[in-house]
Amino acid sequence: MNKLFSASLFFCLNCLFFPAVAQDADASEEIATEPQITFERFSLAELQQFARIFEQIRQNYVEEYSDAELLDMAIEGMLSRLDPHSELLDQEERELVEESSDGTFYGVGLELTMREGELIVVTPIDDSPAKSAGMQAGDIILEVDGQSLWGLSLSEALEIMDGEAGSSMSILVIRDDQLKPFEVSLTREKITMESVVARTVTEDIGYVRVRQFQRNSGAEFKEKLQSLIDDHPYINGLILDLRNNPGGVLQAAIEISDAFISEGLIVSTKGRSANSNLEFFASPNTVAPALPLVVLINQGSASASEIVAGALQDHQRAIIMGDISFGKGSVQNVVPIDDLRAIKLTTARYYTPSGRSIQAQGIFPDISVLDGEITYQNTGLSISEADLFHHLENEDGDAPQLLGFRETLSDIEDLQLAQALVFLKGLAIYQK
Repeated sequence: MNKLFSASLFFCLNCLFFPAVAQDADASEEIATEPQITFERFSLAELQQFARIFEQIRQNYVEEYSDAELLDMAIEGMLSRLDPHSELLDQEERELVEESSDGTFYGVGLELTMREGELIVVTPIDDSPAKSAGMQAGDIILEVDGQSLWGLSLSEALEIMDGEAGSSMSILVIRDDQLKPFEVSLTREKITMESVVARTVTEDIGYVRVRQFQRNSGAEFKEKLQSLIDDHPYINGLILDLRNNPGGVLQAAIEISDAFISEGLIVSTKGRSANSNLEFFASPNTVAPALPLVVLINQGSASASEIVAGALQDHQRAIIMGDISFGKGSVQNVVPIDDLRAIKLTTARYYTPSGRSIQAQGIFPDISVLDGEITYQNTGLSISEADLFHHLENEDGDAPQLLGFRETLSDIEDLQLAQALVFLKGLAIYQK
């Protein structure tokens, strides 16, 4: 099955720990020791009840299933009742989980979760067919190729959405601001995502977008941030964009936080087992310990994104701006069962430095700016002193800095980005 669609697979609600693989903000290190199975904790009556139900299904269900298939169903049912992120993985699914931490995967680029029987888009992935088709966080997928998804489990819905690269599907979507459901056509393809993008917005404001927390994102982020600072010596503010970032490798979230924090706790995890209780601290190797910083988040920011935003907020190192984040605050372990299968099991919650659990609550922005677009009013009839006949010239000449700032703003239609830019500009003026 192509789990590219899964909220749990893509660390969307992510933070994975892999055995000798990368840690994801959805997952934790694989459990190295095999647990001791003690059937003594089950009463004979309970075991007999399970055996009777199993035998009834095996003999009398309208369609025939093998014993192995029925046992898999029992395991899947047990895991699905725990939480939306615990699941049984076959060999292909396990490989896909590992591959996605390197930024390459197959599908249409949707992070999904199941809530009260509805398949909901957590976020469309950048540079994916879903993003290009205009899919948005919060969209509800009702049907795939005419087949209803109502009442299915997440894994069952993903099975229907699975398909070969190059194949297409039609999904029926409902959105809050639309009166009627509408159809979206998507083509499955191989998606290779660049994790970190860095540039300047204006001469003195830098911008870094982290699209997904991949295995090498931490080192890549620090390298690009350092180059941005070195190549633009007049930078006095930075915008870190974590919007629609579903999460990913935990270590990358720690390293990106560490780029701005030189000491103290970044994140901790707490669970029932001793190896689930961990703390991760900042190091003195900080790229930008004092650069004014605004972090943009929205409802598509999950898991590792929330770790970074929460750490920077608790350390009062950044202003968090945008919308309330998704609220994925749990850790999953990828645990091998045999050579072919594994389970992804939720084993802990993670906490911000101040001890906040964001599970099912999210990170609240310091400044709330809902998503929207900017329209600029320019009738061409505006008149200023400079337009008047025989006006006195300014002895210092024109004001190119103000003109450049106006031109920059007029190129930005992203309301949240524009507000972050104006905030940092105002802060720079205030601190002079």
